[in-house]
Parts: sequence; structure tokens; C-alpha cells
Amino acid sequence: MATSRKSLLNKLMKHRKRLDEQPMRVQFALDPNRFKRYSASAGDILLDYSKNRIDEPTMEALFELARAVDLEGRRKDMWAGKHINSTEDRAVMHMALRYQGDKPVKIDGVDVTGPVQDVLKAMKGFSDAVRSGAIRGATGEQFTDVINIGIGGSDLGPAMVTLALAPYTRADLRVHYVSNVDGAHIHDTLKGLDPKKTLFIVASKTFTTDETMTNAATGRAWIAKALGEAAVADHFAALSTNLKACADFGIKSDRIFGFWDWVGGRYSVWSAIGLPIAIAVGFENFQAFLKGAYEMDQHFLKTKLEKNLPVIMGLLGVWYRNAWGFSTHAVLPYDQRLSRFAAYLQQQDMESNGKSVTLDGKPVDYSTGPIVWGEPGTNGQHAFYQLIHQGTDVIPVDFLLAAQPHETLPPHHAKLVANCLAQSEALMLGKSKDEVIAELKAQGVDKDKIKALTPHKMFPGNRPSNTLMYPKLTPEILGSLIALYEHKVFVQGTVWGVNSYDQWGVELGKQLAKALLPKVEGAAKADDHDSSTRGLLAQYHRLKA
Repeated sequence: MATSRKSLLNKLMKHRKRLDEQPMRVQFALDPNRFKRYSASAGDILLDYSKNRIDEPTMEALFELARAVDLEGRRKDMWAGKHINSTEDRAVMHMALRYQGDKPVKIDGVDVTGPVQDVLKAMKGFSDAVRSGAIRGATGEQFTDVINIGIGGSDLGPAMVTLALAPYTRADLRVHYVSNVDGAHIHDTLKGLDPKKTLFIVASKTFTTDETMTNAATGRAWIAKALGEAAVADHFAALSTNLKACADFGIKSDRIFGFWDWVGGRYSVWSAIGLPIAIAVGFENFQAFLKGAYEMDQHFLKTKLEKNLPVIMGLLGVWYRNAWGFSTHAVLPYDQRLSRFAAYLQQQDMESNGKSVTLDGKPVDYSTGPIVWGEPGTNGQHAFYQLIHQGTDVIPVDFLLAAQPHETLPPHHAKLVANCLAQSEALMLGKSKDEVIAELKAQGVDKDKIKALTPHKMFPGNRPSNTLMYPKLTPEILGSLIALYEHKVFVQGTVWGVNSYDQWGVELGKQLAKALLPKVEGAAKADDHDSSTRGLLAQYHRLKA
């Protein structure tokens, strides 16, 4: 690239300087069409981005930036199956898993649509049979509980989706998720369950992931102790490509569902990793989930940048990260069932773009991925919104809101909607000194108390937010929302010039943990570690004793 990325990002600063003098409150007062000007749609999802520190020249500069880094070309390369995951020499083709068209989708010259459909067909057969009772446990009992054992992308995605789609689940078929190697997780999950009615799904591509296989061994021992060794085969399935390890574990070949190395873990919910979702909500709803993601893919691939939701959201994130220095981003769904959505996005975004070297291995000299966090409204309003409104750091926010609830419980949803809209308005408007004084005077507060209270009751405002609104949280809408954020990550990774599809940063801790395990177990000395680690190990052994 002839012009460095840092130089391109620095060009945004002149727009920041101008907008420093032009808060959103003023912009809304001057432009009655601001909402219309700065909103866009993809299917049934509306993005209102009018409550951002932007104007027309700013947005033009951001779209220029996207074209300068050849976002459109890299987007084309991804869909063409090129190995854009350069450090692992892999294609990045999670879009192929939910493709609904009739054209070939080739990776390394091979059309993958057939194999993808074969896996989906196998998932349908198995999930339908579990739900109907055609597949049962070793004693002939129908399964009432399914435990998915995985970690990272093999847990966060399906766990989040199953919770989000709770209205589509059955009371007599519960799906649980175990991920943490902390024995409390699997212990508390198994507590009260009946081995005769419990099915395990072990999700690990290599069937060697330490945390997953530790939990799987505990689950296997639980079944074998209660029902005998021969029962294991009837109570386990696997999402893996390591057929031999699955067979050695005791899993039948027709209960092993594979996927491909061009599917990254945090992008794998659309693959066989989604099997527990299909069991929980039914395969038709899983297909609708895939369809929603496909529709967002088509929007991302075909819509011009200026109306493209992932592009707009991604560029706004770059704007705040690099021109304004805002280091965090909050995702605040006004939907209790999306309570794991922010946790899911933490992996998707922070594992993807939490990088400090460019694709060619050079250190970056600008900020990359933000810290992503959040909780559902209205709970967050009584926790961390204080900091968002009046804290010293500005935190850009995404609000997510469905117009229709699944429940008929008035006035719950009306109050939820009112709170969501009020929060975005309050962040934008703030409350000036004059407004605070006028309000206190109207309440009959005396002059001295007004003077004392006014600084505490002022809100700076001009705090940015997006609002995503959609009719109802259906499987299709959820699929679209997840795909939207996937593509947002791609946009930002392209601008920053990093590889959004590897995760070497998770490896070092794993390596050191393996080396430390014998010392934790007391089978080896810790002489080769730093003084802190040696001291902590010594204290651990004292406390354990």
C-alpha cells in the first residue's frame, strides 16, 4: 500500500477537530432530517447511526478510507475462497456454511456445497431422532437432557443462540453447556440429572482440547458408573474430525459430525457445532437461523458501502478507536434472552482483531481492536450506565431492540422500549447547566442547594450510540445479527491490516499450563519458574495440605 495505514487513519483527525466544536445536540437541532440521513436497513433490521459524532464530510472520509485499503477487493477475495488467513494458510469461508444459493462455492478448486449439505442432512437426521425419541439411551429411555461439552467457539456460540431462542425450545428437552475445566461446572450441571436420560455432545475439532476432554472424561465416567461401560456409545456424540480418537473414546461413527479447517472456531456456530441448537429448537428453526445469516451475507457482499450495515458499523468503530481514542465498545441488548450476546461478541471481536502486528508481520503503530463488553438492559441501567453517562471515558454503545416480544405481558415490553430509547436520547442530549438549574428551581430547591447540586446533576451528552431495531428476535433475525457483527469485524480487520482469523495469543498460556501441571500436582519441582510463580505454587501446596 503506497500510503501507510497510519497516514490514512491520521487523515480522520481533521474531522474530529471540526466535530469537537459541533456536538450532536446542535447537529440534530440544525438538521431535522438527520435520522433519515444516517439510518440504513438490511431486510427487517434497521440501523440508526444518527446519534454519532459524524457529519457528511466525516462519512465521506470513512468510505474513502475503506476504498483506500481495498475493502471491496478483500471482501471479494474472502468469498472467492482465497487464503486470507495467511498465517495458517487457510480460506475463511464460514459464509459457505449458510449459503442458500444454487451456484458452486469453491475452495481450492473444490465445490464445498455438497459436503456442507451432507453434514446438514446428517444433523437433521440426528436432531430429529433425538427430539422424536427414535434415538434413545441404553436403557430405552427418551433423552430429556443434552449436555454440550466444548469451549470457546464450541461453547459460546451455541450456548448464546440456545438461550436467545428459548421461546422455540421444549420444556421436556433441555440443552446444557459445560465449558470450564473448573470441576464445579460439570458437577453442578450433572447434579439432579438422570444418566439414563442424558446425552452428551463433545465438541472439539481435534478431540484433544484439554478442557473439553477433561470434562468429557468426567461425563463418560458418570455414564459408565451408572449404566455400565457398554452404555457409553448410546449416550455420546461428537463434533470432530478426529475419527480415531472418537472411536477410541467409544463414540459410534454415525454419531460423529465433522467440519473443515476453513471454519474458524469463533465462526463455527453455523457448522456441526450448531448441532445442540438444532436439538434444542428443531432443525427447521436452525435452517431459518442459517437463512438469516445468508441474507446478511448477501447484503454485505452486494450492497454499496454507503448503505452497507456491517461497513457503516465497522467504520464507525474505526473512527472512535483511532480518531477519538475510545478504547471500549458496549453492546447493550434490551432483551434478557440476549444476555450472552456480549460475551459471544467478546470472542468474535477481541480474538479476531486483538492483534499488534500487521498481515506482513510488522508492529502496528495505531490502535486496533476495542474492548467489547455489555449486559442486557434494563439491568445495566442500575449498574454501569452511571459511568457511560457521566464517567471520564466516552464509551460508544450499540443498543439492540425488538419491536415485538414473545410474551404477552403488558406493560413489560412498552417499558423496556421506553427505557432503551430514553437511554440513547440521554446519551446524545445530556443535560446542560441551565437545564439543571431550571429543573431544580421548578422543584422549589433553594439557591444554595441549587449551586451545590448543579455540577453533580449535569450530563455532558454527545456520547455516541447505534440502535439496531428489528420486528422480533426470531431464528432468522438472530442469524442476521450475528452475521452482521462477523462482517463488522472483517471490515475493521481490513482497515487495520491485521489477520482477523488466527488466534496465536491463546497458545502461550496453554503451553505454560501443561508445563506447570506436574508441579501443581506435586510430581515435579518448580525451580525453573519466576519467584512469583514459585511463591504461588508453594502457597497453593500449603493451603491444599
